[in-house]
Amino acid sequence: MKDYVHIENVSKFFGEDQVLKEVSHDFAEGQVHGIIGNNGSGKTVLFKCICGFMHPDKGSVRVNGVTIGKQRDFPERTGIIIETPGFLPHMTGFRNLQILASLNGKIHRNEIIQVLETVGLPPGLKKPVSKYSLGMRQRLGIAQAIMEDPEFLILDEPFNGLDKNGVAHIRRLLLDLKKQGKTILLASHNMKDIEVLCDTVCEMDAGVLREVTV
Repeated sequence: MKDYVHIENVSKFFGEDQVLKEVSHDFAEGQVHGIIGNNGSGKTVLFKCICGFMHPDKGSVRVNGVTIGKQRDFPERTGIIIETPGFLPHMTGFRNLQILASLNGKIHRNEIIQVLETVGLPPGLKKPVSKYSLGMRQRLGIAQAIMEDPEFLILDEPFNGLDKNGVAHIRRLLLDLKKQGKTILLASHNMKDIEVLCDTVCEMDAGVLREVTV
């Protein structure tokens, strides 16, 4: 099994505060990898370095053999939820996804309808996103992340705001994506999510990443 993500000696500073401390780790292809840790431990910063939203001050990140920030600004075929997904509040969820899909031109109306149904949102809902509950916004964010059939997903707290049924629904969805051979990095505060979904688990503590057994 090949490594899909290779992180080598990555450090990140904000002023004098070192948020990532020489992080080195490999994440294998086709598995779900959980990352646990308290708020402020460095999980989100690491995710941003992996997807190219931030650049490490030291070290390097390779995704599917490509060095991010040098060979490519952003890893190909990657879907992301990091922090609160941002949408145009006065438009419907369908219209938001339609606008995002038009940037790449890979998918069209039928695929958008299908992905909304997949995450449990009615495609014909006329309500603007500003009227959505937190759970509905989260489902829309997951739809946005998976709609172009990425091979790699970076999901930072994807269960935020979901009720019990929503959590069960999205867990099943992620397990289906794993069966399709997707590689998934998942941060969650809920150990049940980690136990149910993850093949490997790492803990981030004060900028240091180490593998743990759950």
